[in-house]
Amino acid sequence: MNDFINQIKFNSHGLVPAIIQDSQTLAVLMMAYMNDEALRTTIKTGISHFWSRSRQRLWQKGETSGNIQRVKKILYDCDADTLLLLVEQTGVACHTGSPSCFFRELYERVDSSDARKGPDRPNLAGILSTVYDVIVERRDTPSETSYVSSLYSSGLDKILKKISEESGELIISSKNNNRDEIVYEAADLWFHSLVLLGYHGLSPQDVCGELEKRFGVSGMEKKKREGKAK
Repeated sequence: MNDFINQIKFNSHGLVPAIIQDSQTLAVLMMAYMNDEALRTTIKTGISHFWSRSRQRLWQKGETSGNIQRVKKILYDCDADTLLLLVEQTGVACHTGSPSCFFRELYERVDSSDARKGPDRPNLAGILSTVYDVIVERRDTPSETSYVSSLYSSGLDKILKKISEESGELIISSKNNNRDEIVYEAADLWFHSLVLLGYHGLSPQDVCGELEKRFGVSGMEKKKREGKAK
């Protein structure tokens, strides 16, 4: 192990950037820094460890959330100054609940040939299920530092208040015709709706099942039937 580590070129602060990649999907999950101790601990335990520049201490990925990374392979680049960790990710990689920390788009070039194919779409059901799994984990294993845990501990009224607030903010964004804000506030509303489902022991699959029932059913006819039932 010493021979391998001695080849790594740590910077002047004794750190080396480490890119974390899912060993199965090859999706880039996150980037963090390692020092000599973090690298040795990772190799010894098989669980990713990093060096926190803000807290100035060693930390294990998932030490509070449980979203650990089991390291399958460690590679280093041609200059020996960057590491690549192939991992088996438990839960999600990002503290926001996103599967990857790289979910905000800065730029994308679309060629005419690509435009004809249409944009790639994320797996919506998969994303919702992943976020919901994290929410349930925070519900069942409360943490003092978890926002979701604080919502559940505050009770149903607090959750309903947040949904009301997020709904209002989405309406305002729509009235202002601010596309970025609409997306942002819609994500907040969806997130808190998932929290509400978790409170009642329901899941995104229950909602999907209801939507599936509506395929091929006229919305106007459905409204008429609901009106007669009332």
